[in-house]
Amino acid sequence: MADIMTPALGESVTEATVARWTKKPGEAVKKDEILVELETDKVSLEVASPADGVLSEVAANDGETVTPGALLGRVTEGAAAAAPAPAAAAPPKPSEAKPQAAPETATDVAPAGEAQPGAEPGKAPPKDGPVPNMAADDNAPSEPKPLSPSVQRIVTETGLDPMGVSGSGKDGRLTKGDALTALETRAAQPAPAAAPAAARPVHEREERVRMTRLRQTIARRLKEAQNAAAMLTTFNEVDMSAVMALRGQYKDVFEKRHGVKLGFMSFFVKAVVHALKEVPEVNAEIDGQDLVYKNHYDIGVAVGTEKGLVVPVVRDADTMNLAEIEKGIGALGKKARDGQLALEDLQGGTFTISNGGVYGSLMSTPILNAPQSGILGMHKIQERPMVVNGQIVVRPMMYLALSYDHRVVDGQGAVTFLVKVKDAIEDPQRLLLDL
Repeated sequence: MADIMTPALGESVTEATVARWTKKPGEAVKKDEILVELETDKVSLEVASPADGVLSEVAANDGETVTPGALLGRVTEGAAAAAPAPAAAAPPKPSEAKPQAAPETATDVAPAGEAQPGAEPGKAPPKDGPVPNMAADDNAPSEPKPLSPSVQRIVTETGLDPMGVSGSGKDGRLTKGDALTALETRAAQPAPAAAPAAARPVHEREERVRMTRLRQTIARRLKEAQNAAAMLTTFNEVDMSAVMALRGQYKDVFEKRHGVKLGFMSFFVKAVVHALKEVPEVNAEIDGQDLVYKNHYDIGVAVGTEKGLVVPVVRDADTMNLAEIEKGIGALGKKARDGQLALEDLQGGTFTISNGGVYGSLMSTPILNAPQSGILGMHKIQERPMVVNGQIVVRPMMYLALSYDHRVVDGQGAVTFLVKVKDAIEDPQRLLLDL
């Protein structure tokens, strides 16, 4: 008997919720096969089977809260999955019972309660005819393979039929690539004419859904940040012409050389690091009665996922070039969307950047990611008339917002920080020369 235990959940994480079991008691499992998904305040975790055998016990059902080291279930090693027993036939009434001759062989008649194909219920098949072997029938449905969380998410969101897709993974299992290829094939086929939408019943005017643990944590932390910090926001606007021209000139060569696209976020990360060095209190935090100034620059980049907003951290961004920053952000964004972020990916940030512009936001006041003292909000690039050297010209402009903790950062420091970011973006050569 092998126990399935709740793993260590990480620093400051004391409990998790059982999101779902991928197997039911009595089903066969293989060692390292994912059996249960746990959801913590920050990330989702997958717990695998400790051995080959049968899932014999589920100790924590879906929705229950567990702590590190708690028993989740048990696997009976080496056991085989129990076959479903045939339904027992009701005994005949005494008045209806008739003497029957004993069968000549074990295959002459069907087992009690089962009818052979082609035979009338309650009657044996012809004595001299072969008994069909259902196990050898080529048309018998195959046992569905278990789906990984990323494939299950695609199936749930798109309605993809996993039984209609050939798996290229181990033991014929579907991989994420198999599912995405099937979606592309389906998208290339002409869509059937849509049926007219039925009127929504009056009683379906609302739906009550329990908040996920991640959503509860987001709500609690944001409210705590508002309650604890003396939060204030200052604004500025930045002319994106120079960065857009530089990006347009070198983006193809950059992607060919480094294997990653040149985006705007890497420029802002570099500009933020430059400004943090000039105004170090924005990179500080309060710890009791002390101010802790950080001499490292771990920049959190907010990423929206289907479960909510997460902020993975680009470590030591001051030591990276533009290509390394773009690769780091891309890898963290993919892990976030696939639900593969680890706790260490989310901890220890010193400053955060949030880009609401990708959703069309023109201006906002971002909320601090406690215990940090600053967060920069990027927004939509929009062409606007500007006065340059006495002439009205059209320029691609972006509003910037810096929310900061006024307990740590004075107004002068906040405005100076934002101006430093603006200057670096409007003259990106300054970043290359460290000016």
